[in-house]
Parts: sequence; C-alpha cells; structure tokens
Amino acid sequence: MSFDLEIDRRGTHCMKWDLMEKLYGVPTDDGLAMWVADMDFRPPEVVQDAVRGMLDHGIYGYFGDDSRYRSAIQWWMKERHGWDVEAGSIFTTHGLVNGTAMCVDAFTAPGDGVVLFTPVYHAFARVINAAGRDVVEMEMVNDNGRYTLDFEAYDAAMKGHEKMVILCSPHNPSGRVWTKAELEQVADFARRHDLILVSDEIHHDLTFGAKHTPMAHIEGIEDRLVMMTATTKTFNIAGSHSGNVIIADADLRAKFAGRMAALGLSPNSFGLMMATAAYSPEGAAWVDELCDYLDGNRKIFDEAVNAIPGLSSMALESTYLSWVDFSGTGMKREEFTRRVEKDAKIAVNHGPTFGKGGDSFLRFNIATPRARIHEAVARLADAFSDLQ
Repeated sequence: MSFDLEIDRRGTHCMKWDLMEKLYGVPTDDGLAMWVADMDFRPPEVVQDAVRGMLDHGIYGYFGDDSRYRSAIQWWMKERHGWDVEAGSIFTTHGLVNGTAMCVDAFTAPGDGVVLFTPVYHAFARVINAAGRDVVEMEMVNDNGRYTLDFEAYDAAMKGHEKMVILCSPHNPSGRVWTKAELEQVADFARRHDLILVSDEIHHDLTFGAKHTPMAHIEGIEDRLVMMTATTKTFNIAGSHSGNVIIADADLRAKFAGRMAALGLSPNSFGLMMATAAYSPEGAAWVDELCDYLDGNRKIFDEAVNAIPGLSSMALESTYLSWVDFSGTGMKREEFTRRVEKDAKIAVNHGPTFGKGGDSFLRFNIATPRARIHEAVARLADAFSDLQ
C-alpha cells in the first residue's frame, strides 16, 4: 500500500481528529492531529480481508476455537522476537490499558505502591490511581537527550509498600529501546524489592535499527514477570481493543485467571480475527515497509525540529511518537504550548501528563502521510520564527 495516501478521518468518530478542537482548541477544519497514538494508515490488506470475510459471512456470534489465534501469536513472537510462548500462557484482554488494570487488580491491593519510571505513558498512572493504589514515580535521568535509569537513587527512594513495577519497553514517550544490560538491571531491581514486574512491550515491532530484547529473555525473572503485547499499535487496529497478557509462571497465571473469571472478561471476535490475520507473513512484510516509512518521517521531523533554536527532539529508536523538549527556548510551558496549538494549529500530548520529568516536553505522533510531516514542521518553524 501507499503510506502517502491521505485519508480524511474527520467525522468518523475518530478520537484523534474529531476531539482535538474540544480538548486542545485546535480547529478541526485546518488543524493537524498529532496526539493520540494511532496511525493515519490503513492496516495491511490481509487484515482488511479478514474483516471482509466476517462481513460476507454476516453472522457475528460468540467466538469459539481460538487455537489458530494462539498459534499466530506463537509464530509471531518466535519469528520476529526469538521468543517461545506457550499457548496456555496467553490471556486476551480488552486492550493493554485494560491489561495493565487487570495486573494491578490481580497482583496488588488498595494502598500498595506501583513503581513507574517517569516520564511514561500516562494511562499507567490513570489506572493505578483509579484502583486506589499509590503511584510511585521514579524519574529517569535525561542524559543529553537520552533517558537512563538510576537504580541507586531508586533503591534509596523505596518506601516498602511497593508491590509492582511497570516497565514501558520500548519506552513511550521517548522511543528508547532498552539494552539487555538495562533490562537486567530492571529485573534485579524487581527481585531486590520483591516486585511483580509488568513489561508493556506494545511497541516492540516498531524499531529503527536498535534491537528490542523481550524481558522474557532475561534469566531468573520468570516467577515474577508479566509480559504484555498486542497487534493494535503495530497494525493500527487499536479500535479492536485486543491485547495479550502472557504469563509463564503457573502461580501468577492462576491469580490472573481468577480475576479474569471473576470479572467475566472475554475478547471480541473482531479483535481475534484481525490479530490472527495480522500475525502472518503478509503482515510481517507490511510491518517492514511501515518501519521504513516511519523511519523516513522520523528523519524529516527530527532534522526540521532540531534546526529550530531551543527545540530538541529525542532520537527515536522505536515507536512513532516524537518527544520534543522546549526547555531551550526559555519559555514557560504555557507559551510554547500556545504557539504549537494556536499558532501552528497542531494538537499534541502535553508533557506533564506523562509524570515527573515531562514539564518541558510535548509528544508528537508522526505516523501520518509524509506531506503532513512536511506541513507540521513548516508550521512549527513559522510559530517559532522569532527564535531563528
């Protein structure tokens, strides 16, 4: 397919485009939506064919035998990530925000602490707070535009009520792909403090040169590890609301299964059919093309943004979410945000929603046709023209 095809998503119940005026004051008619983490591309034809097949059949009953679905997940994880997954270790949740909430529900109690390395994906804190747990923010170190983890400081900050740590791998919003050595440090931290380790790896297919290592490859962590993956970000099918929580340890599996049963949760047939089709050789070829295209968008966006005095875009190793630091402008957050939203007419995610360390940042979604990337960077250059 051509990723350059511009598809008008306005008026389609699209959160990203239809809500940007209400939430950010960016006009729908001529604004650019670069906030919500979904792409402006159609999924691969193999996924479209699966949906057409359901439509042609015309009956939307309960989904039965899911063996092909589980086999597709196993094939993908082995083929793309060198990871052997047992079919019986796979739970399907209503997306990975729901998967995160289920982990918090199953493995912690009200008042327990859940550790986040911030700034990080804002939905984590939202569900932790809603569940009556304590968000424990461990701010990462911004080392010349690259996040690192300071475990000596984190060890000293622990209070003893923490029961879980959630890792975003690859990291959202910075696009960092953690090295194996860093993952081993995270695993050691979880063991030292007797924490359940939840590794959200939803962006693991979208990398640019850097090699993603599944946390499941780290030795000695299986008894406390919960893996989370999904087709939704990779193939732009977030509306299917399906995700996988993969748990190798039998005791953890039993606890999670108990909560799933108690809440009566089960997946929808559309999500299962789409995921089964996506995790295929045809889907893999499409992802390779997608990553090449996103890499091109990344280079254009970063070069243009970094040419504006005072702006700095973190070098993406993964994801399609550019994390731009405006601290060099010397402006207050309200001022640089106003310029982006009111002058450039671009809707973006605000840095403070990602936790400590996010105040001087805005997050831009670059998974859109290239013409819109060129338009966005031209608008930004104009909005900050007085600095040049």
